[in-house]
Amino acid sequence: MIQTAIKNFIKKFLEKTKNQKIHVISHYDTDGITSAAIFSQTLKRLSKNFSIRILKQLTEEDIDSFPKDKIILLLDLGSGSLKKLSKIKNQIFIIDHHEISDEIPKNVEILNPHTLKPEDYENLCGAELTYLVSEGISHENKDLSYLSIIGMVGDTMEKEITKTRDKIIKQANVKIKKGLLLYPSTRPLDKSLEYSSRPFIPGVTGNQEGTYELLKEAEIEKTGKFYKALIDLNTEEMKRIVTAVLLRLSAEEKASEYIGNLYLIKFFNKIEDARELSAMINACSRMGHPEISLMLCLGNSDARKKAKRIYVKYRQHIISGLKYIDQNNKIEGREYVIINAKDQIKDTLIGTMASILSFSSVYKQGTIIITMAYNEDKIKVSTRMAGRKSYSGRNLKKLLDSIIQVVGGISGGHPNAAGCTIDKEYEEKFIELIKKKLDIELIKV
Repeated sequence: MIQTAIKNFIKKFLEKTKNQKIHVISHYDTDGITSAAIFSQTLKRLSKNFSIRILKQLTEEDIDSFPKDKIILLLDLGSGSLKKLSKIKNQIFIIDHHEISDEIPKNVEILNPHTLKPEDYENLCGAELTYLVSEGISHENKDLSYLSIIGMVGDTMEKEITKTRDKIIKQANVKIKKGLLLYPSTRPLDKSLEYSSRPFIPGVTGNQEGTYELLKEAEIEKTGKFYKALIDLNTEEMKRIVTAVLLRLSAEEKASEYIGNLYLIKFFNKIEDARELSAMINACSRMGHPEISLMLCLGNSDARKKAKRIYVKYRQHIISGLKYIDQNNKIEGREYVIINAKDQIKDTLIGTMASILSFSSVYKQGTIIITMAYNEDKIKVSTRMAGRKSYSGRNLKKLLDSIIQVVGGISGGHPNAAGCTIDKEYEEKFIELIKKKLDIELIKV
């Protein structure tokens, strides 16, 4: 059971970190940032000597640069790097939920649901696991539970309410309202619609005129100078806006996919939408400011002001990126599409583009979406499966792993969402290999 695994992990962690310096390394997405925030507060309350580093990905160079005199704690990272981690002398602790690549080395203690028996497995994100460890160390840390909710929403796990997740939600004391899964639900509705990326609404996302047309159709009018926020709509208004949005989505997409729980959290003494907070944290990191993301989660008011400004720029980048993808050539196969943005979209945003397209009605369910962008002499590749279903026989992580064995690089992720980094010189070779593999795989399926 997960509770037993957590207790064992805590016992070993507290034993081996006694009077030791700790170096925390976490991933730069929302899940990783909230994990880092939770554990930094936990270590601070334990009066531990620690440092923190936020990474886009865990490379061999990063592992080689680990401080030799510290215990290493990896959050939302590490499960795909066990072979390399086995070659260093540090004692390593990992809290992660990604698939495990190799045998667990002797110098590694890992808390990962994938190590449990199938009947005990729970699909928990890194922030939830980190919070469970934190709360297991001291009940005083229950006040950090809201951060794990932001991480959970950031990893789009809010629809699957497991037993453990339900417990965390109750501890976090969040307010839940059922409605259209559109964020930010606490801001004027016209802006939420215009900048909506999940769902991506054809003719509305990135289109101010299309936004006003939809609101007119739904008979939603301004209250004074502004439109109401989504959470302020009455039952009839909510029904009308849901209908207007669904009419613009494809017939394949079910209404239930876009109606669900809105998680409202008290943040800086104000009720905020967990989705918007997640997006803001993610935006800061992907725009090159993970330190602001972390300080925001730790309650720094100056970081909040900076994060808001970065978030505006980020959304503008997203909209222009989507327009670029829509207007430029793509390599399209029978059930896959390859979007090579080269240097036209930031490499830190290309995964976000893939996710937005996977949740949109642009491609039918089951389509494999591969996005690529330059990062100096490297190429960042992100893959997603369109729709919310799993498709047997198609494992994107294994697909990328098999290509990395030929062209080199590093890869990681999940069956339905994976990524890798390769050298730019292998750009054409990578495209050739992935096309060949997907064409063969589709024939088999």
